[in-house]
Amino acid sequence: MRHLTVHHPSRDRRRPPRPVVDRVSFDIAAGETLALIGPSGAGKSTTADAVLMLRRPDGGQVLFEGRDLAALDGSALRATRPALQPVFQDPYGSLSPRLRVRDAIAEPLRVQGRWNPDTGPARVGELLETVGLDPRLGGRRPHELSGGQCQRVGIARALASEPRLLVLDEPVSGLDPSVRAGILNLLTGLQERLKLGYLFICHDLAVVRHFAHRVATLRDGRIVSTLPARELYSTGPHPASAGERAAGRPSPPSWSNPAGPEGGTPRRRIG
Repeated sequence: MRHLTVHHPSRDRRRPPRPVVDRVSFDIAAGETLALIGPSGAGKSTTADAVLMLRRPDGGQVLFEGRDLAALDGSALRATRPALQPVFQDPYGSLSPRLRVRDAIAEPLRVQGRWNPDTGPARVGELLETVGLDPRLGGRRPHELSGGQCQRVGIARALASEPRLLVLDEPVSGLDPSVRAGILNLLTGLQERLKLGYLFICHDLAVVRHFAHRVATLRDGRIVSTLPARELYSTGPHPASAGERAAGRPSPPSWSNPAGPEGGTPRRRIG
């Protein structure tokens, strides 16, 4: 990202548009997690939308492997989209209630014209196993799964496109504390194996410190600090801390009491 700017139109046409994201710049390397934190309304989700090109920026560049996505036309952008995939906050809302799990995972391949009826079902089964689910769950619908299982299906669907960057927008905040550790463990293992880059949006600073490599803080649409995650609490009060506490965000690690098949303790090599 280079000097990314996104405007919000003013209700009063006589006034200029208000910048929601104002000249934001950052890099994410292969195999690295950059956490984006800040108070509500700081521009985190708008930045994520711009990275995914779900919203065209009004200024700056979105550089991916040397190409400015903001400058690509429709066909060139469609060809690039599979490499950048989202994982959403709401594990149920991100899946169609009418589609069975196997069809939800296969849908991106069909849309991209990459579905092979001979090998596709086996590929879907492999993706389910990759995210720690029994392939036999492919015949179920989202309402028949737990929240943690649905989030794993969402991750499998993102992996179907063979991405190189995942945009994780609060991927564990809607899950029970005992389930979050399993999802974080899964994402850590996938990153180490596939060298995925992660843009990780999260309000829980304890999760950020243990899961991310670097942390960028947004305030009023601008990045006010970037530092290694291990230094999040070691350099005094962090710019986001007051806002996070005011929002009632938890400070202890949310995986302190893992239980069940989603349990475990995240192991992140930071630095």
